[in-house]
Amino acid sequence: MPVHKSHKSGFTLIELMIAVAIVSILATVAYPNLMNQIRKSRRSDAIQALAALQQAQERWRTQHPTYAGNGVIATAWPNGLGLSVRTAGGYYDIAIATDPAPTGLNYAASATGVTGTSQASDAAGTTSCATLTVAVTNGNAIYAPAACWSR
Repeated sequence: MPVHKSHKSGFTLIELMIAVAIVSILATVAYPNLMNQIRKSRRSDAIQALAALQQAQERWRTQHPTYAGNGVIATAWPNGLGLSVRTAGGYYDIAIATDPAPTGLNYAASATGVTGTSQASDAAGTTSCATLTVAVTNGNAIYAPAACWSR
């Protein structure tokens, strides 16, 4: 009499558990790196908004004796800068601090990560990138923190 061996195809429970464990370990390592890359790419939203603000400030300065203050960011041109106080992607809020009157010849513009978004906890190594700043003093722009502005 011939003996018939049954051949079952598929995975055993142990093989399936090993595969799940490997995928879990890979996901645990990869997810934080993915989120860091996403936060880094979203910084371009802030950089673009700050560059637009710098251009608007220079345009404003051609018509006024001082740079524009925070109160006129969203006011339409020619009475304001005509910009949004939140970046296009919605991850940063924009603000301006100018020299006190009567000078107003220097300003600092900042893009701060919106609370509740991943940008609020953005960092480049040990440097916090939750707030990006460009300070214009005597016509010279200083970008801080420097580690956050590199692309």
